[in-house]
Amino acid sequence: MDLIIAVSCALAALVLVGPGHWAPGALRAALLFTLMGMGPLVLRTVAASYPGHRWPDIVADWWLLPTAVMTHGWLSPLVDALNPLLKDAQLVAADQRLFGLQAAVVLARIVPTWLNDVLLVCYYGHFIWALVLGLVLYRRPGGAEYEEYLTALGLLFCLNYAAYALVPAIGPRYFLVDAFDGPLRGTVAPLLDSVMRTPMFARDCFPSGHTGATLLVFYYAWRYSRRTFWVVLLPGLGLIAATLVGRFHYATDLLCSVPLVMVVAGLAMGVSRASRQREVVKDARSVPVDAIVRP
Repeated sequence: MDLIIAVSCALAALVLVGPGHWAPGALRAALLFTLMGMGPLVLRTVAASYPGHRWPDIVADWWLLPTAVMTHGWLSPLVDALNPLLKDAQLVAADQRLFGLQAAVVLARIVPTWLNDVLLVCYYGHFIWALVLGLVLYRRPGGAEYEEYLTALGLLFCLNYAAYALVPAIGPRYFLVDAFDGPLRGTVAPLLDSVMRTPMFARDCFPSGHTGATLLVFYYAWRYSRRTFWVVLLPGLGLIAATLVGRFHYATDLLCSVPLVMVVAGLAMGVSRASRQREVVKDARSVPVDAIVRP
C-alpha cells in the first residue's frame, strides 16, 4: 500500500509539473500530491528511528484513507491536462446500446420518495463500510488479511482515479437534466443531493467508485469476516442502487466497476501470496550457526 501511494502520487505530481503545468492549479496540486506521497516514507522512517512509539506505524497503516479522500479534490488540474473533454455522450450511447434505456431516468419515475431518502443515506456510506471492515481486519494478529485488503483498496482507488482522467464525465444529474421531471424528491434526499454537488471535482463517473469499493468490501468481508458481510450487505446494496437513483452514474459505470474489482482483488491476492512465499523461503534459509555440522 505504501508503494502504491508513493508511486501514484509521484506520477500525478510529475504530470502536473511537466506536460500539465499549464492547467489551472497544477503546481499547487502537484505539491499536495507530493506531500501525500511522502507520507508513508516519512512515517515509516520515524517508526524505525523510534521503535518504542507505535503511532507512526499506525498512522502509516491508515494513510490510504486521507490520501483517497483528499486527492480526489485535487484531480481537476490533472484531468484538465490529460483529457479535458467530457465523455458523457459516449456513456449515454453505451447505456442505450447495452440496456436500451437510461436507468437513472427510468428509476426517477418509479422509485417512491421515501426510498429516495433511504438510498441517499446509504450512498453516504462509501468510506464508512470500507473503514469498518478495515478496523475488523486490523485488530487481527499477523496482519496478512488487512494488508491484502488494503493493497486491493489502494489499487482500486489508484486505477479508479486514473479512469476518471481517461473518461471524465459529470453524470446524468447534469448531462441529462432535461430528461428528468424535476429535482430529486424526498424529505432528506434533496439536501443530501445538494451536498454532493459541492465537491471541487465532479467528473468522477466512470467507473463507479462507490460501486467498486462496495463490491470489494463485500468480497473481503465474505472471505474474512462473515458477520461483517451480513452487516454491510443491505446498506451496501442500497449504496449501489443509490448511484442510479441519485442520478450520479450511468449503468455502464456500474457494469465496468465489476472487472476493475476483479483485477485489483486478483493482483492483491497475488502480491499477498508472493509475500507469504518469500517469508517461508526466508525462514527455511535461516539456519542457526550451531546447526551447521562440519565433516
